[in-house]
Amino acid sequence: MTKNPIIRAKAPLRLGLAGGGSDVSPYCDMYGGYILNATISLYAHCTIEEKNDGTIQFDAPDVPRSTVVASDRVLPFDGNLDLHKGVHNRIVRQFNLPALSYRMTTYVDVPPGSGLGSSSTLVVAMIKAFVEWLNLPMGEYDIARMAYEVERCDLKLSGGRQDQYAAAFGGFNFMEFYEAEKVIVNPLRVKRWVVDELEAWMLLYYTGANRSSASIIDEQRSNTSSGNAVAIEAMHRIKQSSSDMKEALLRGDIPTIAHILGAAWENKKKMATSITNSKIEEIFRVSLDSGAVAGKISGAGGGGFIMFMVDPVNRVALSRALEPMCGRIMDFTFSEGGCHGWKIYN
Repeated sequence: MTKNPIIRAKAPLRLGLAGGGSDVSPYCDMYGGYILNATISLYAHCTIEEKNDGTIQFDAPDVPRSTVVASDRVLPFDGNLDLHKGVHNRIVRQFNLPALSYRMTTYVDVPPGSGLGSSSTLVVAMIKAFVEWLNLPMGEYDIARMAYEVERCDLKLSGGRQDQYAAAFGGFNFMEFYEAEKVIVNPLRVKRWVVDELEAWMLLYYTGANRSSASIIDEQRSNTSSGNAVAIEAMHRIKQSSSDMKEALLRGDIPTIAHILGAAWENKKKMATSITNSKIEEIFRVSLDSGAVAGKISGAGGGGFIMFMVDPVNRVALSRALEPMCGRIMDFTFSEGGCHGWKIYN
């Protein structure tokens, strides 16, 4: 007798190198958005185990949260693992499936609110697990678009579009965002030595502070809708920085990448008042005094991870200077692949 397979899926988190925020409506609908991002060796994970007891069990031990509900085609949102329920509802509805019975276990390699796109990446991993389990006809664009719709349309969560597409496609990508939900993902062929040099120059530091990106993004959207000239002009410059950084990346011009990163951080702070705070500014002051050339928060801001650019010969000195700051350095490498899934038989 053949046992039911165990389905696993994983999707990579991303660093927002340039253009962050230009993928958020209404800016991208009005002006178009450009994003340069790259996935890294930190992941969101999902396991599905088929059951036949008429229940659905969701476990997220890293949060930690867990719930068991009766198997149904539509699971009501109640604030407990609604991302999981949202994926279930969308999969069942879009493919007209009967009620399913299974256990889903998820975890992410970083805390929520870290600025690496963890929530959206987790949604992509869950969708990919369903694709593998049920043999659904979905490619990268399909998975990313469904993940976006689950979060932004079904659950009404504020946010942009880059995270879902980065997790689905993986690698270095230059992304374009336009009105009517048009998205174009342009994979970049970055030379290996450039990737190695960028890894040598980049130090990823977790501030220890999680934040909700929703309030920051809502303020950013409000500034665009109200015609705030300072915020809009700053976003124009942020958008342009993604094109400039793409050219520098393909040339392997690391000093220019560092300069663009630093300038983008100064512009980013003009987009919303809560993007920075006294703790973040103190971390930047210590880092720049200790050898860092530039830095920028990955994600909406307010906390999470900071990307610092530092000459490799000064890396140890910077690491030691950051030790008393109550955060921690996170080792990583850039990853090439996007989400993927597989089955195992025990």
